[in-house]
This record gives sequence, C-alpha cells and structure tokens, in this order.
Amino acid sequence: MNRVYKYIILVVVLLLLAGVTTFFVTKEESEEVIVPVPTETYYITVEKDIKTNFRGSYQKIFNDKNDLHLSVATSYGISPESVDIPTDTLSGALQSVATCDYYTVDSLTHSHPYLVPHAKARLEELGKAFCDTLAARGGGSHKFIVTSVLRQHSDIKKLRRRNRNSTENSAHLYGTTVDITYRRFDKYNPQFIIQDIDLKLLLAETLQNFKNQGKCYVKYEVKQGCFHITFR
Repeated sequence: MNRVYKYIILVVVLLLLAGVTTFFVTKEESEEVIVPVPTETYYITVEKDIKTNFRGSYQKIFNDKNDLHLSVATSYGISPESVDIPTDTLSGALQSVATCDYYTVDSLTHSHPYLVPHAKARLEELGKAFCDTLAARGGGSHKFIVTSVLRQHSDIKKLRRRNRNSTENSAHLYGTTVDITYRRFDKYNPQFIIQDIDLKLLLAETLQNFKNQGKCYVKYEVKQGCFHITFR
C-alpha cells in the first residue's frame, strides 16, 4: 500500500511541475518583444573625391596688389581714424559677422568680427556659393573658415610684432576685407571625408568666379596660409 501512495505522490508532483513549466513558457511567448529604437543617427563615413574646375597657379591668378585692395576699401569702407565699433554697430555702419550656415568665424586674436554691410553681404554670397557648389557635387556640408576681419591700428601693431610682413596700411582697417584660410575647413558633416586639397581647389574656383565677376580682389598669402579678400 505504501508503494502505491508513493507512486501517486510522484505522479502528482510531476503533473504540477509540468503545469508550472507550461505556464511560464506560455507567458513568455505571449509577452510582446520590444526592440529598442536608436535615438541618434549613425553614418558610414565615406572618403569622397569631388570634381573641381580650378586650373593654374594660385599666386598668378590671385595676385591683386595692396593698392587695388585699398582703392576699394577707402571708397566705401569706414574711416580707420574715427572708427568706434559699438557706435558704428548701432548706427549700422558696421555689422557683426558670426558663424552661420555658410561659413565659420575662427577664434579671432588680432581682429574683430565686423564688416561694412556691403562686405558682409558679399561674404555670405561667397559662402553660399561655396556650400551650394559642394553640395551639388555630392560633397555634403563643409564650410570655409574666416580667420581675420576688421583690424584697428592697435591690432596691426601687435600683429607686426609677430609678422613683420604685415602692412601698416591694411585694407582690414576699413571693414571691407577678410582672410579665409585654405589650410583647414569646418567639416561638420560626419558622412563624408573630403581632402583639404580638394576643398581648397573648390574655394579657389569659387573665388575665381567672384573675381571674374568684379565682386572682389584676392591675394594668395603663402606664409599666412590664407586668401586675402577685399569685397567690391
């Protein structure tokens, strides 16, 4: 009799275990599987070559002398002797120049981010032309970097301690002129890697078009690593 009870108890235990196992398996299968959705956009970085149409020598094509730059600067720029940045900004004689969709303004150490309205409009036009051309050729979004803008006499004195080649009578004094570096660019699109040399060629192509249209004078600065541009 004891043996019969043992078998009955064993069967009951096995049935209970089978029921518990079936319950948990069914519960797990019925629960919805939630797949986490990424909250950030991920890119596969691709190195890309872009077509550029600039041909020739930088130094020969962009060789507008300082006299030409000054002829434009003195015609419609501000007076270096009487410039007062806060007052001239309030009156509209100067406008602030800041990083935007078309270009990046570098950390300025010997100049101030201000231009006369006409020059600022030309700078934005140049930046947009560069960005639009790059995008049209499948190059994504990259911007050139402005490294120098309005200088005052005190800025030029400080600069000449470091660079004896800088001129005292600079077009930068008039709020008409910028320097744009060709050694580095603001590469804020993570999808494409474009070589600096290709971006330099594209910037030169854009500047050459502007120069041919009578919109600017350009001097290719070797030691400073920039295009010195006075907008007309």
